[in-house]
Amino acid sequence: MADTQEVDAKAERRAAKLAKQINAFSKAHGGAEAQVAYIGQRGARIALVGEDGNWGNLVAPTQEIAEQAVKKAGITVHEDFDGEFAAKVKTGRYEWSRMAGIQVGGPKNA
Repeated sequence: MADTQEVDAKAERRAAKLAKQINAFSKAHGGAEAQVAYIGQRGARIALVGEDGNWGNLVAPTQEIAEQAVKKAGITVHEDFDGEFAAKVKTGRYEWSRMAGIQVGGPKNA
């Protein structure tokens, strides 16, 4: 029984830490919205988009911890990363260069 409590406490601390990071991102970017996606054994990705169009990702060890973190942060969570939510993302030269670099024949990213 103590092991289960220990695991639960560790998950709670991890969710609280992620929520703190989400809140810091939100504060720095005039608010934020998120989408949580399962990424296999690695856990779950929390994609964040700020009101100013800046974006970033956090990775949680499990889907449950990711969902708990966004709930604790109190931000809007979208089912999918599409439509109006995706349109809020602003990209710059770096992102376009990186995206083009992974295409066959695109510029190399050294």
